[in-house]
Amino acid sequence: MAEAADLNKPRKEKIGILVGGGPAPGINGVISALTLEARSRAHKVIGIYDGFQWLMKGETAHVKELDHDEVSRIHFQGGSILNTSRANPTKKTEDLDRVVASLDALDIGSLATIGGDDTMFAASQVAKRAAGRIRVCHVPKTIDNDLPLPGEIPTFGFETARQLGFELVRNLMEDSRTTGRWYFVVVMGRTAGHLALGIGKATGATVTIIPEEFAGPVHLETVCDILEGAILKRQALWNRADGVAVIAEGLLERVAAEELSKIEGVRITRDSYGHLRLAELDLAYILKTLVERRFASRGAAITIVHKNIGYEVRSASPVAFDCEYVRALGYGAVEFLLDPRTETKKLGGALVCLVDGKHQYLDFAQLLDPVTGKSRVRVVDVAKPSYRIAREYMIRLEEEDLVDGDKLRLLAQAASSRGKSCTPEEFRTRFQHLVKS
Repeated sequence: MAEAADLNKPRKEKIGILVGGGPAPGINGVISALTLEARSRAHKVIGIYDGFQWLMKGETAHVKELDHDEVSRIHFQGGSILNTSRANPTKKTEDLDRVVASLDALDIGSLATIGGDDTMFAASQVAKRAAGRIRVCHVPKTIDNDLPLPGEIPTFGFETARQLGFELVRNLMEDSRTTGRWYFVVVMGRTAGHLALGIGKATGATVTIIPEEFAGPVHLETVCDILEGAILKRQALWNRADGVAVIAEGLLERVAAEELSKIEGVRITRDSYGHLRLAELDLAYILKTLVERRFASRGAAITIVHKNIGYEVRSASPVAFDCEYVRALGYGAVEFLLDPRTETKKLGGALVCLVDGKHQYLDFAQLLDPVTGKSRVRVVDVAKPSYRIAREYMIRLEEEDLVDGDKLRLLAQAASSRGKSCTPEEFRTRFQHLVKS
């Protein structure tokens, strides 16, 4: 264990910076803002390549001192000039010790990490392990928008991802209308449905499904019931054969592994932090196949196209909002790392954020879940008006559809097969569970 640091001892002047997790628009803007401000205060900035990957192996050669000309215009670029990785230094104590020792060897007294909840947890453990010798500031980054920032403050990268996702879904909606087909569009987002909901609300997609709307485990059959109900309602009440469903990939995190393993061709794998590799489970294709089978079983014709939105938006050039936002965060990280006040020094590690236009520094300890010991996650609050409004504009089966005699009759007709009709009572019994929940 590292020895406790003397708070009055001058901190090493070099500032390290690394990126963990998946890419997000704006990473380079943080690197640029932090480097320019730190150098203006006569501090060297050491860019560390590939997140914690090399530090946890005790290798210190994969670094580069960043200068003004190298970073002054990179805020327009997507991706990360320092690359990124999901290497997890918290799984083994010896890996964490090597990270701290490597930072010491590089003469780094302050470390800025850019990443999501996993990288934030790793940063908190580095700060704890260094026992004050190395001050750590985490800059929250994720297109998932699931870090526990105060109020409705987004994580950087979210607004760019939402804008690009909006443009893609808008085009698919027009294609859907023109060709008379359905699109099932799965949107990236591991544990929270912010991005899917944001895209669905902005485009006015036919229906959006997120994990937060389910009180307990998610069953694929229930998700298919929602989709089938939306398709039948659109056919029965609007005589439309087209539609776009936006679906959060995080639904898979709530589906039991036993249920997933029963699907033909599905292989369950996990990353170094223990998360399902969701991109390797094509939820859009799975749902398309299951719903198509339902319609085929009653001789009904339907065309469903499956799409995924995720990797396309992660390394995009940031929109103006994120370009401005990350500059403030990069500056705030320098402010924290170099703050000479004793009371701030005692806070060895923190997350930087903006609240009402002012920098706030959230103690890592306050951001950890007391039960799991891992970073807390911000999910969509389905009790708030913003979600209720979104639901009002979706086409989904509602209680009134099952009690209004005329609507119920039309829905039952749409669900009838060539060989067997579906009675209103049978339709109500079949879909009642959706409106009850």
